[in-house]
Amino acid sequence: MVRRALVLLGACLLVSPTAAQEPLTPERAEEALRKAVTFFQNEVSAHGGYLWRYSADLKRGEGEGAASRTTVWVQPPGTPSVGMAYLDAYRRTRFDWLQESALAAAHALAQGQLASGGWDYRIEFDPKDRRRYAYLLDADSPRDAKSLRNTSTLDDNTTQAAVRFLMQVDQALEFRDPVIHRAAQYALEKLLAAQYPNGAWPQRFEGAPDPEKHPIRRAEYPASWPREWPDEDYRDYYTFNDNALADMIALMFDAAEAYQDERFREAAQRGADFILLSQMPEPQPAWAQQYNAQMQPAWARKFEPPSVTGGESQRILRTLMEVYRRTGDKKYLEPIPRALAYLKKSQLPDGRLARFYELHTNRPLYFTKDYVLTYQDDDLPTHYAFQVDSSLERLEKDYRELVEKGPPAPRKKGDDKPRMTDSLRKQAEAVVGRMDERGAWVERGELRDSDREQDIIDTRTFIKNLDILSRYLQAAQP
Repeated sequence: MVRRALVLLGACLLVSPTAAQEPLTPERAEEALRKAVTFFQNEVSAHGGYLWRYSADLKRGEGEGAASRTTVWVQPPGTPSVGMAYLDAYRRTRFDWLQESALAAAHALAQGQLASGGWDYRIEFDPKDRRRYAYLLDADSPRDAKSLRNTSTLDDNTTQAAVRFLMQVDQALEFRDPVIHRAAQYALEKLLAAQYPNGAWPQRFEGAPDPEKHPIRRAEYPASWPREWPDEDYRDYYTFNDNALADMIALMFDAAEAYQDERFREAAQRGADFILLSQMPEPQPAWAQQYNAQMQPAWARKFEPPSVTGGESQRILRTLMEVYRRTGDKKYLEPIPRALAYLKKSQLPDGRLARFYELHTNRPLYFTKDYVLTYQDDDLPTHYAFQVDSSLERLEKDYRELVEKGPPAPRKKGDDKPRMTDSLRKQAEAVVGRMDERGAWVERGELRDSDREQDIIDTRTFIKNLDILSRYLQAAQP
């Protein structure tokens, strides 16, 4: 019923090229917003979910990898990201059809929840492909359970983004949708169970860890480490890489507020306590990307050696400050000065930081295109950032403000309402002007199945433009 209604609305609300050149009004902005949402939900989505990019004719699509039209992506900027864009736009405008679009995305995610509690990068809707996965809602289907894929991933904010979106939809619906509520609650319970005794989380999991194999101890340097990739399973290591722990801590704080359950707040603080435990001792008091059960930096992929990282360490410092803002506990500020001083001394000549610093010597580590470990940076693979921008000046400024002023007071509702500015008006006008007759924003780009530039539709552009139009409409309200 919702889908048919959106099709009819989209057909009646075309924005003509002539109209696109006229001064923008709230009425025209609303028509454009509705037209874009109608197109994206009715023509682009599969079962309410989304990929990352599509050919302009919608015949091909992809996430981080290749995908069919019966596949949707969970890893941002996939289904949770698009769903959150709908939900944010609904909160600003209160248009019911935006909430309905968000709900469709939430139900698509529920269809892809694994029995382990979280999500894989992708969700399959083709009946044959679905039989390979241990989807929770398919539990009654006759299958060989031992052969099913049931690994939940915290990599790249995949499961965390899905749970955060489901929680927010659950709140918006006042917990009345049983499918959404059950999916969010089940995921959170499994995430609590997957947390290690020391407060860390793995990169991926299928069940609860064995506490006997994971004693609580402080970080230490290994006596030695292999200079060639050992090709060992790193998925259960204590993981900072790709901000896995930072995303989990933020999610648990949000869950505590959403459901008024102190268990989630306690889990968030245990995660932050792991940051304190995992700070490396002198002479490199920052953090590794991942640690083994002995709390030693360890290999992950063949281009991620045991080391101290200049990349994730900066995000860890931001996380510590955010935990202090939420708790007021000064112990989370204590590691920051040592880490900042070390990272400032470790900056490269151009002011950036190396992604990896050799243990003890602090020499920057790199790889050749053939994945040979080296100290030289003249033959780097291009798929990975081995040198990262430095945010140390900003981090130090934020730290000093927190020390001087303490944690900020909670923001009041309505504090974030946008003001109508010339910049916002021009952005909204440009967004409406770039829309084609279908309601799509087409741009030049590449798909993985082709090495040539072509016309594509990118979910990131859709998300950005929905944000602009909904902020414009909110600012235009009296």
